Amino acid sequence: MPDTPAALRDAGDLLLDRRELIPRPLAERLAALPDEHLPELIQLAHRVRLAWMGPAVEVESIISAKTGGCPEDCTFCSQSARYTTDVVREPMLPASSLVALARETREMGGTEFCIVVAVRGPDERMMRAVIEAAQAIRAEVDIEVAASLGLLREGQAERLAAAGIHRYNHNLEAGQRFFPQICTTHTFEDRVDTCRAVVAAGMELCSGGIFGMGETWADRLDLAFVLRDLGAREIPCNFLNPRPGTPLSESSVMRPLDALRCVAVYRCVIPDSVLRYAGGRELVLRDLQAYGMLAGANGLIVGNYLTTLGRSAEVDLAMLADLDMPVAAAPLTGTRGMRPIPLQPA
Repeated sequence: MPDTPAALRDAGDLLLDRRELIPRPLAERLAALPDEHLPELIQLAHRVRLAWMGPAVEVESIISAKTGGCPEDCTFCSQSARYTTDVVREPMLPASSLVALARETREMGGTEFCIVVAVRGPDERMMRAVIEAAQAIRAEVDIEVAASLGLLREGQAERLAAAGIHRYNHNLEAGQRFFPQICTTHTFEDRVDTCRAVVAAGMELCSGGIFGMGETWADRLDLAFVLRDLGAREIPCNFLNPRPGTPLSESSVMRPLDALRCVAVYRCVIPDSVLRYAGGRELVLRDLQAYGMLAGANGLIVGNYLTTLGRSAEVDLAMLADLDMPVAAAPLTGTRGMRPIPLQPA
């Protein structure tokens, strides 16, 4: 089409015709396209998703196995013990409860069940509890087990991998330049170190971020390219849902079209990973949620999130049926076979 912006033509040529990754300058051009060209960007992202990943959608459920009381100061998080929020501290759920919840996830079509705890990192008692739960789930339920336990110390990633945990979630949350504005109790490099340990141990890396915390598009692209370099196989796309009592409680909710642009640009930057449509989409996108699935997302967290309510699984599954998008029978794998490469300084 003669009126198609050059950025879209160039990205389509690389991603669809030559099956190559796009460079940072081209991603910047896509992010800067006027709103009038957003439908074309969404269309490109959907074509890229189908070409690199296929039509299926990964469905996952997450459970807060231990809630509240986290010592970190992440400004978006109502589970931090530093803020006065409505989150009630809850002890670690027993393995039997996690098995039952994993079975519910499988019965609704989910292929992955993620055990999440609110801690800086796991101590020995928690490691043993998570390993016990993971082994029990794998023995009784036909579902993959993932975990999100915070920063890992030496040897812990290997133990989790040996227990059968196939994916480890450790969100970087934001790009390196912006990160100190949302967390001061640990560094961006601390998080990257855990991500590297996960990959080295043989687990798949799940790592993403939160959009709408006050970051710029340059910050969003910083995050996207670090995730690509680390070889993240699953990338949660969260949108800030300002939580009462946190430093970001008065933040404005992200514009829906900007949220869709985030999904589409991330798909173009990282064509062969699962883009997991996650927290905040109900609040930010409202009736436009289906468009995110047409903008490159191919994963869903269904049901509730850690401290906020999501849509029911039935509603999300009906959305996928309406879009003629099949639920994946097993975790998805991209076609490029991405390998981790050294992280370049920002």
